[in-house]
Amino acid sequence: MTIHDSDQDWPDLAHMDRALALAQAAADSCEVPVGAVIVNVNGIVVGEAANAPIAQHDPTAHAEVLAIRAACERVGNYRLPGHTLYVTLEPCTMCASAIANARIARVVYAASDPKGGAVESGVRFFDAPTCHHRPLISAGLRADRASDMLRSFFRARRQTKR
Repeated sequence: MTIHDSDQDWPDLAHMDRALALAQAAADSCEVPVGAVIVNVNGIVVGEAANAPIAQHDPTAHAEVLAIRAACERVGNYRLPGHTLYVTLEPCTMCASAIANARIARVVYAASDPKGGAVESGVRFFDAPTCHHRPLISAGLRADRASDMLRSFFRARRQTKR
């Protein structure tokens, strides 16, 4: 399901804007620009992160995974029922699995990822009959901003490799 910015409540926009700021911080650090924010049922941020696989020398250091780790540490539980994850790019299979295992209630993502995404693209992880938890999904919030940031990042990388 694709949603539009005008259809969203202010808190969704504010949390996605924070995720976009984290994505920009990732880009400024030469990481793929992805940011993630996790909020509890009261709308309080309990975890956030920017992509950091290069800096952390860790292929699992995606923004979603790092935000989940931070939120679980803060909450004191490995499960996050009732929480919402805001992320600037459609989660990959690894991140979708982490979302399911953490029992996150809702995922709001900005840009679709036809090559690496696993929610509406690729394996469609949450649609698999073996998936043990299916969060509510909202896609497209601030998609243009997130897509522009990603395109600019990869365009600049291609130009520096020439």
